[in-house]
Amino acid sequence: MKPGTDVEVREVGLRDGLQGIATFFPTELKKQWVAAEAAAGVPEIEVCSFVPPKVSGQFVDCQEVIAAALQVPDLVVSALVPNLKGAERGFANGVHKMNFVLSVSESHNQANVRCSREDSLERFRQIAQLRDSTPENRKVQLGVGLSTALGCTIEGNVDPADAVWLAEELVKAGADEIAVADTVGYANPAQVRAMFKLMRENLGDAVTLASHFHDTRGLGLANVSAAIEEGVRHFDASLAGLGGCPFAPGATGNIVMDDLVFMLEAMGLKTGVDLEALLEVREIVHRGLPQERLYGAIAKAGLPKGFAGAAPAVQAAE
Repeated sequence: MKPGTDVEVREVGLRDGLQGIATFFPTELKKQWVAAEAAAGVPEIEVCSFVPPKVSGQFVDCQEVIAAALQVPDLVVSALVPNLKGAERGFANGVHKMNFVLSVSESHNQANVRCSREDSLERFRQIAQLRDSTPENRKVQLGVGLSTALGCTIEGNVDPADAVWLAEELVKAGADEIAVADTVGYANPAQVRAMFKLMRENLGDAVTLASHFHDTRGLGLANVSAAIEEGVRHFDASLAGLGGCPFAPGATGNIVMDDLVFMLEAMGLKTGVDLEALLEVREIVHRGLPQERLYGAIAKAGLPKGFAGAAPAVQAAE
């Protein structure tokens, strides 16, 4: 986390937001999006997914987008990798962090990545072993998103014990971060508090805990607040709320980055993000997706009169 901040917000719109949209988002606009959002203060951006073009054609320009993102000062450039082949591409392209995905729901994992949870665990072990066995790659961080950790459109309720078991196995294998993901927007604040309390009790401080919420039923930001109460300080979000899960028909996307930053700053938590500059980045998204609906209460209603955000960090006297 950057000095002087209380929480870290990470942009996933360029990956999670774009992956299910048929309209190709122009490469040059992707580069502009990354540069502008980083300039607004967002410290980490997931810029693409290393999946075959038949899965999503949005990422055929991965190499070019990553190369441009790596030129942005102080930006953590991350990418999603579904397997060892994807990780090899990630290492070769120099990303700072790779995010693996594994569903707590067996049915969702089969539908999403076409293998069992045990097979996904083995895939992650292979990625971690490759990272740890090559000196030039050891600095690359490995994050894992536990999809459907709080509910599944295929199986319904998900056993929290399964989420904890998978998280423990992933940490043993070498995960640096575990992101609890409400992939289909089933969670409520009480459930979120219980899940993160359980994770902390079993994992301790061995790994960074993060969250990835969707706003399908309007509880995304409420769930963020619940996670904060349990000590979580790393949150995924998508500018203008782009995204969604292909196995949750009709579901809205990720929580809105701009609304998230507003809520955190209004609560007195420093994000390091210039909210007005962030809101201006939406214009780039609109230019790339003129027919796509963009979400966001702050973009619609504006900032409250007198809003100043969280107070800056007080520097100790030398």
